Amino acid sequence: MPALNLNKTQRRKLSIFIKCIIFSFLAWALFAVSNTYIYTVKSRLQYVNVPENRAFHPLQSDTVNLRLEASGWQLLFSTLQSTSQTIQVDLSGLENRNWIVFTNQLGFINRQFPTNTNRRVVSVSPDTLYFDFSKQTERKVPVIPVYNIQFDKQYNIIDEPTISPEYVTITGPLEDVVQIEHWETDTMKISNANGDIRAVVHLKQNQRSNINVYPTSVEINIPVGEVTEKILEVPLKAENANQFSSVKLLPGKVRLTVMVSLRDFGKVTNGAFEAVVNMDDWIDHDIKNLPVIITRVPDFCKLVKVEPQNVDFFVRK
Repeated sequence: MPALNLNKTQRRKLSIFIKCIIFSFLAWALFAVSNTYIYTVKSRLQYVNVPENRAFHPLQSDTVNLRLEASGWQLLFSTLQSTSQTIQVDLSGLENRNWIVFTNQLGFINRQFPTNTNRRVVSVSPDTLYFDFSKQTERKVPVIPVYNIQFDKQYNIIDEPTISPEYVTITGPLEDVVQIEHWETDTMKISNANGDIRAVVHLKQNQRSNINVYPTSVEINIPVGEVTEKILEVPLKAENANQFSSVKLLPGKVRLTVMVSLRDFGKVTNGAFEAVVNMDDWIDHDIKNLPVIITRVPDFCKLVKVEPQNVDFFVRK
């Protein structure tokens, strides 16, 4: 495609034309963002001022649509934001009824926005929230610690972690409370651990607005120490072999590799472990090489390897 050959006058006219287009676009953009617009965003609900001794079930989703009035600048910034909006809903009116009307709470909702944002909620959809009430109950459930720990070389957990308190109290509607078997903590992340870990960890955020948890944090103690491997030979036994006069296993022992702390190294003996094969695997399923099953391992040991994992056998009826 041949290039355009413009003289000096034509280039100057083209430059002026392009500048006019740019200035016109900037003027239009400035005018557009200065106008006021109505737009809709999704918002999660957070309930406050919940009536005491009344356990409630929301009969609709915990997400509503907010219609906001704001300038073009605010509309542009809200489009760029990745986090969802959360608004608080005052439930004090549930003392004598089972619904909440957003129209009566627009002032309370608008006060939750910073005054310098010039955003105003004009309506909420749906406008009315309905609730079902039941008798409030409480239950104690165990706390489950969640952690992601990276250890220094030759270090690991050497004993069961302890939690204080071990149980938390949850309160809410009976039908919801009975479904909760435990409560997890936030994930505790630690790197290069080479000593005991003690930390206060918050419980995982409550995803149900009608459930209360107390306390909201626990203290976790995780014993960490230097560990090493130890290899043992453990006699192999045959289970469910009463119908045979004898069973010979080849080999008659298995080699176990375990990880143990230096503190407990002397406690690890052959008698602390038990290894068996189940003859029913051959009788019922005709398995030719029986798998080795480790039925007893001390709590302070971690089983690393079993050799061999399957054994041959001879039986005499």
